[in-house]
Amino acid sequence: MKSPKAETPMSEETSSASTDIDQVLGMDRPSKRRWTRTVLWLAAALAIASGITFAVFFAGEDSGTVQFTTAAASRGALTVLVTATGTLEPVNQVEVGTEISGTIERVDADFNQRVKRGQVLAKLNTDRLQAQVIQARATLETAKAKLREAQATVLETRLRWERCAKLARKEMCSQEELESAKAAYARAQAGEASADAQIAVAQATLDAQETDLAKAVIRAPIDGIVLKRQIEPGQTVAASLQTPVLFVLAENLSQMELHVAVDEADVGMVSEGQRASFTVDAHPNQRFSAVIEEVRFAPETVDGVVTYETLLSVDNRDLLLRPGMT
Repeated sequence: MKSPKAETPMSEETSSASTDIDQVLGMDRPSKRRWTRTVLWLAAALAIASGITFAVFFAGEDSGTVQFTTAAASRGALTVLVTATGTLEPVNQVEVGTEISGTIERVDADFNQRVKRGQVLAKLNTDRLQAQVIQARATLETAKAKLREAQATVLETRLRWERCAKLARKEMCSQEELESAKAAYARAQAGEASADAQIAVAQATLDAQETDLAKAVIRAPIDGIVLKRQIEPGQTVAASLQTPVLFVLAENLSQMELHVAVDEADVGMVSEGQRASFTVDAHPNQRFSAVIEEVRFAPETVDGVVTYETLLSVDNRDLLLRPGMT
């Protein structure tokens, strides 16, 4: 048996030999760590290169060479968007009615028809109105005849009074007869003035009847297009309490107004002259431009929501927009 003392020198000798071999071969522990770190860096670089190659390869299949665009930084305006809803209306829209009652005899205008100012749109039956005109004209002629009669009476009484005055100077006409002749002359003058006034009354009545007769023919007050026609031949219209609307005319559809309701929280950012754009359901893929013309101060409250009506000017030369579109 070998003693433990003999084994110890051999173990130390073997360990020393191994250390010398590692040092000679460059395989000491610090070198191993550097080697491992180098391998990891190479693997990471290979993975990144592979990823870039993959991205460039597949991107090139769709759009060719990868392109980059550079631009210098600059300052720009901040746009604040205010959203509102409204309705398109003609700039000048006129409701044509009638001031007299009667039966519609004929209708000469229809929907979408362009009319000129003064053109006949419809006509009421005028039999009763013509009879009233004839009666008023006869009353006027009667008043004129009474005036001539009164003038003749004035002449007669004046001559009698003058004759009596001459005779009174010769004491051939009493004072009582003179005074009576003078009073008769004054009454004749008053009768003449009354007859003259009756002529004025009769003339005014005739003018009113002729005006009603003229109003039986409904004419266009402006040049434009007929938007609505609300009567038919044979229909009876009554203008006793409220003027009935027969036609609605729009002067020019190439220029329109957009009436929108701007919320009270946004009205502070809206002012005249600003540009706006809007869409309508009829042309959902097209945006139309407008200019703010007026922001009204009067509030409108609906279900507790306060809004302010704002008017925008719209160029509609292509006639794509129609009244009533929202």
